[in-house]
Amino acid sequence: MKCDGVLFDLDGTLWDATVPIAKSWAIALEGEPGVDHTPTVQELEGVMGMTAEDLTATLFPRLSLERRMELFDKCCQAECVYLTEHGGRLYQGIPQLLEELSQRLPLFIVSNCNLEYIPSFLDGHRLHRFFKDWECIGRTGKAKWENIRLVVERNHLQAPVYVGDTAMDQEAAGKAGVPFFHAAYGFGKVQGAAARLEKPLDLLALV
Repeated sequence: MKCDGVLFDLDGTLWDATVPIAKSWAIALEGEPGVDHTPTVQELEGVMGMTAEDLTATLFPRLSLERRMELFDKCCQAECVYLTEHGGRLYQGIPQLLEELSQRLPLFIVSNCNLEYIPSFLDGHRLHRFFKDWECIGRTGKAKWENIRLVVERNHLQAPVYVGDTAMDQEAAGKAGVPFFHAAYGFGKVQGAAARLEKPLDLLALV
């Protein structure tokens, strides 16, 4: 397939950070009024890729929006510090994929995350050199599809693809007019993707 750039989702596509996130959130939420349960790894897997409003509504449905966002900000600060120091779990083959693919094509990240989250991924695993640009809702306040378009236009891409793992990723890529490749090894299930990756290294034969 003709391609001049690859955009990646982060959670469920490049790494699984649910275990360290659960640990950092448990620390951040300890003793917080109104919080009688800290999210489990399984619960976090179910909300990866959601906006902050939707994510917190799912995890803390009885709290007000203001209180949910207050807790979310505290948890985000804690998780980014933790992830920068400890990293997450890169999917098998990701280092090799990035090493080989970045020699042929520019690589990018677009994720629904806070401003410090992508840098914590890049810092924690020393991957800055592989990515030309990145964008997130935490910096622009825009929906994922708009951030995909922003990166595409900013880098003058004519034939990009977006790699993600959820139906939300697929919808965002579709709205942005970018072909969607499904990372089937991640958290979500989709139908009708332009390509399906059973493992990260499958991408090398597709672009």
